[in-house]
Amino acid sequence: MSIEKIRQLNDQLRKTFIGGKVLLTAGVYELDDNDRNELLRQVREFDNFTEDNDPYGEHDFGAINFQDDTYFWKIDYYDIDYNYLSPDTSDPNVTNRVLTIMRGDEY
Repeated sequence: MSIEKIRQLNDQLRKTFIGGKVLLTAGVYELDDNDRNELLRQVREFDNFTEDNDPYGEHDFGAINFQDDTYFWKIDYYDIDYNYLSPDTSDPNVTNRVLTIMRGDEY
């Protein structure tokens, strides 16, 4: 598996919401439209990757402070049928990516 390829695919999904599914939890849906759009913009533009929040260099997790709350985003990797974990997260032909955006207390 190529960490560079995984990072590239994860960045593509996070920045464009293309290349996988995007799920918003109830805590994100509770925001009004303008605030939700601002939070999604911040997820797309997130680039604060450090050894602490990205130890494997895959760009698959982040935390954002927004309106006195912490929000997390996380990318998970499933097989083509969404039944099991992906056998090769660097291969988009066998991997479905799911980006979940949630309020911190929903984690």
